[in-house]
Amino acid sequence: MKFNKATCKVLHMGQSNPKHKYRLSREWIESSPEKDLGVLVDEKLNTTLQCVFAAHKANHILGCVKRSVTSRLREMILPIYSALMRPHLEYCIQLWGPQYNKDMDLLEQVQRKATKMIRGLEKLSYEDRLRELGLFSLEKRRLWGDLIAAFQYLKGAYRKDGKGLFTKACNDRTRGNGFKLKEGRFRFDIRKTFFTVRVVRHWKRLPREVVDAPSLEMFKARLDGALSNQV
Repeated sequence: MKFNKATCKVLHMGQSNPKHKYRLSREWIESSPEKDLGVLVDEKLNTTLQCVFAAHKANHILGCVKRSVTSRLREMILPIYSALMRPHLEYCIQLWGPQYNKDMDLLEQVQRKATKMIRGLEKLSYEDRLRELGLFSLEKRRLWGDLIAAFQYLKGAYRKDGKGLFTKACNDRTRGNGFKLKEGRFRFDIRKTFFTVRVVRHWKRLPREVVDAPSLEMFKARLDGALSNQV
């Protein structure tokens, strides 16, 4: 199998990494942030580059829509946003979820602009526009997606693959949801933003009836009710 040098990059990870140089045959390979399955990751596992990349693509499409679509009716703008822009903001989000407030705001700004395009909603606040349109903030959608993925790994279709991802906490208390997960300890704060760590805190807060849902469909329905007070 022949490798294409132009598509190969070296990603050095770890503080003690000697950062050796590598080559294919006689050609040296560049060292830079690498894209794997469409996700940009740098040597510090920072996802800011991916957030910028996703927001840029979505904003580019939003600009094209503004120039080419004359209608500002919700029946026109909302399906276009859901089909063409939001997927870029949520593709593989469990892997590269934003770690900093500035990155969260960068992604959220795209949805702010898209909802403000709709006729009759221009003067409403962002929160009121979301309620009027029946939408959730991207932050809440990420939480919703994290909890659904966790259910799949703990009790659903991916249970076999998720055996080593989470550790169930030993808890004899009757209060709580009865299926608590153990939070790990890590040297670096960036580890706390990884999916298998950040979702634990939110999972522990779920009511017992949500966690005990017998199926994924029932879990989604009960989860919607549990998160209904959030925008």
